[in-house]
Amino acid sequence: MSHDASKFRNVLVLAATTAAAALTLTACGSDTPSDGASAGSSGGASGDVKVAAVIKGLDNPFFQAMEQGIQETADESGVEVSIQAAADIGDTTGQADKLSALAGQDFGCFVVNPISGTNLVQALAPIAAAGTPVVNIDSPIDADAAAAANLDPATYIGTDNGAAGGKAGDFVLENVDAGAQVAIIGGIAGDVTSGARVDGFKEAVGDQVEIIGEQAADWKREVALTKATDIIAANPDVKAFFAANDDMGLGIVKAVENAGKTGEIVVVSVDGNSDALQSVLDGGLSATVAQYPYAIGSLGLQACQIAAGGTELPETVESPTALVDADNAQQALDAFPQPFEDFENPLEDL
Repeated sequence: MSHDASKFRNVLVLAATTAAAALTLTACGSDTPSDGASAGSSGGASGDVKVAAVIKGLDNPFFQAMEQGIQETADESGVEVSIQAAADIGDTTGQADKLSALAGQDFGCFVVNPISGTNLVQALAPIAAAGTPVVNIDSPIDADAAAAANLDPATYIGTDNGAAGGKAGDFVLENVDAGAQVAIIGGIAGDVTSGARVDGFKEAVGDQVEIIGEQAADWKREVALTKATDIIAANPDVKAFFAANDDMGLGIVKAVENAGKTGEIVVVSVDGNSDALQSVLDGGLSATVAQYPYAIGSLGLQACQIAAGGTELPETVESPTALVDADNAQQALDAFPQPFEDFENPLEDL
């Protein structure tokens, strides 16, 4: 593990432990007895707050790393956590059902990573009505839908998706000629996260390249493979692709390989999953804009501890991103799932 990754992990543990200690002090001053320590724990803060987390599908390595960040931070700070995941990226109803099943249980805070801006709002309404804090991570809850349900999340923790797309756009400009043909593969049509990444990319490249098409591939590798195959066949001079996530980026890489154009077409995506980092190292993906799902999950758990203890959180907490290309792919892979660049915990002072 790199020095920077170790430093980040130490800061996470310190903040989580500090939050847990604060909750213990709060509970000691209360006339209400705690629920007791969770099974297998050594007591302490785990009896003072129980956290429920509902995230996207673990079929995607991004959310596997997010789950790891939540679980390990809970373990290190002695907090009892229950993590439920959707079956896959399209399981909007199933994800909402899992949240509804947790809503009636005795949790002091909820971490939610919704599939869409609205699919968890109905399930969150009774949680909000009970005054239980909700921490929104990674994918934002739709503001209008939240307001209609009287839902006011304690904070939103996630990537600046516009900036992430912008980093990808800057990379493309550095690696193709002016006026080059470029294609864009987005996630689910209308998705806020995908839209922000695509908009950030477009803003970065401006009119310096020719965007020949923009298609949605539902965040799925096989769909992106099909879409990219068709784009390359119809536009043999295409020089670059931007994909709004790594799974789609890897599908595009396969399409480029099938067309015999590896090394001729730049492919850059967003996420920084381990398989994408390996692809960059192997010369498949040209670059990925790495998010840190481990950090997002860890920060979400910490924010829940803080909110449950009655401390107000900032409206938005930004998680870091970094461009990974051939020059630093090994460093990023060695540190995965933690950040490979120095990052100060924004919740440390809380």
